[in-house]
Amino acid sequence: MGIVASVLKKFHGGVHPAGHKELTERCAIESMPMPKRLVIPLHQHLGAPSEPVVKVGDKVFKGDLLGKEGGFVSAAVHAPTSGTVREILEHPIAHPSGLTMPCVVIEPDGQDTWNPQLKGVDDPLSLDPVDIRDRIKGAGIVGLGGATFPSFIKMSPPRDKVVDLLLINAVECEPYLTCDARLMEERSREVVEGIRIMLHALQTKQCIIGIEANKPAAIEIMQKAVAGETNIQVVTLPVMYPQGAEKQLIEVVTGRQVPSKGLPVDIGVIVHNVATAVAIRNAIQLGQPLLKRIVTVTGRGIVRPANLEVLIGTLVDDVLAYCGGLKPDTVKVVMGGPMMGLALYQTNVPVVKGTSGILALLRNEAPESKEHVCIRCGSCVQACPIQLVPCSMAWFAKTDQIDQLPGVDLFDCIECGSCAYVCPANIPLVHYFRYGKLSWQAKERENKKRELTKQRTQSREERLAREKEEKERKKEEMKAKMAAKKSGGAAADEKTEAKPAVNKTGSTKEPAATESKSGGDDKATRAAKAALAAKAAKAAKEAKSAQGSES
Repeated sequence: MGIVASVLKKFHGGVHPAGHKELTERCAIESMPMPKRLVIPLHQHLGAPSEPVVKVGDKVFKGDLLGKEGGFVSAAVHAPTSGTVREILEHPIAHPSGLTMPCVVIEPDGQDTWNPQLKGVDDPLSLDPVDIRDRIKGAGIVGLGGATFPSFIKMSPPRDKVVDLLLINAVECEPYLTCDARLMEERSREVVEGIRIMLHALQTKQCIIGIEANKPAAIEIMQKAVAGETNIQVVTLPVMYPQGAEKQLIEVVTGRQVPSKGLPVDIGVIVHNVATAVAIRNAIQLGQPLLKRIVTVTGRGIVRPANLEVLIGTLVDDVLAYCGGLKPDTVKVVMGGPMMGLALYQTNVPVVKGTSGILALLRNEAPESKEHVCIRCGSCVQACPIQLVPCSMAWFAKTDQIDQLPGVDLFDCIECGSCAYVCPANIPLVHYFRYGKLSWQAKERENKKRELTKQRTQSREERLAREKEEKERKKEEMKAKMAAKKSGGAAADEKTEAKPAVNKTGSTKEPAATESKSGGDDKATRAAKAALAAKAAKAAKEAKSAQGSES
């Protein structure tokens, strides 16, 4: 396959954090029992939140729609099991600021009854690619590597873009996490079936599965699974963080670089996570929406590390309890990986589509560190995989020099945490980057609001000026019309004072001046005409009587 670089290229920067994958890499996937309560957020993806289509008291089947897409970049949300909708309320979620989110609360009935209308397709490759994309959209599938971008959009490249490679991201470079590795080891057939469907939907003939070398069992099993496939290849990659970021993965495998502010599709590549491939397979072949995912529960603060298949909406509290609970000296619980995950303020938050792991960390795994002054050593610059200058970005964000942030390419940052990992001053660089991005976005919204207000004010002033001009014009027209009426009436009075001429037949000829120049039909004109007609009739009568007396 000529797309693969002859020698795998190394991207700039990167780090080698301790893996800690030994805690769960041998733990087979378990199905977690049904919880007593499911809290399903309506916003589990990039883009607009879903809009609820159920109400309190509704009975739902497993797979029923709970929330429809709230816009083009959005994803549907479905009932993970059958039961009753008990509440629709604001509930805490995993968020850097500890915010709440509208959630649908379901009380399971214990029957786990599927919606009978959900049916799969025996031969997915017989479907039209548009039909496949529509089914993926209807199933609410998003990227399961953590980005949670709606998958149907990636499966719908612009017509002017030629996609020659589907790249399956099975790198799983975050420390501790092993959910993707176990998925490949236990469900390799489903992975390959999902890839075939994706290739057909994209009308692309080549696929590469990238796996890091620290997963030898997964590599061996996947190589056997694709042995009969001529267009699917497994590539073993050197271990390096953040190789799982799609731009870095593309560069390593193909040698191509995604341009700044560009997308992989711009260079002919579509990247999907390996778990997303299985979710797409389940949606097309089985008719199942995205209702559950595999979560690695690990860290030395958990009693029993495990890889669990968990229903979306299961509370982290319930997951931790199933794994034996937290050890007394646990200091931090993280959703996701240790490099890019979110530290939880509370564990009463639900598992969502993007939850790849739940980490319970002891003091030696998450040591407290006091922030010091930047010494300008340049370690962060050397570690940054995007070749940015993190120390300058953090300084501008920290000092609220928001206008300077675009100049240092803040929005190219993938928030991988490599810079913070190597920083000797223990500066929480990624926190400053996120603050800077949010501040810039808030400023942009304020600027747009101000510009909209300006446009509305200007439009109002222009409208008032037009209305005033229209009133002045109508007033001038009225004055002209009144002047014309007065002059026309005076001329008519002068002509009617003169004696009308009598023709040979003895009838009186009406003066042409009796016709109003204005030609109007208003009352004054009609009254003038009537007066003239009466005078003419009287004059004719007098003339006739005069002729009779003469004879």
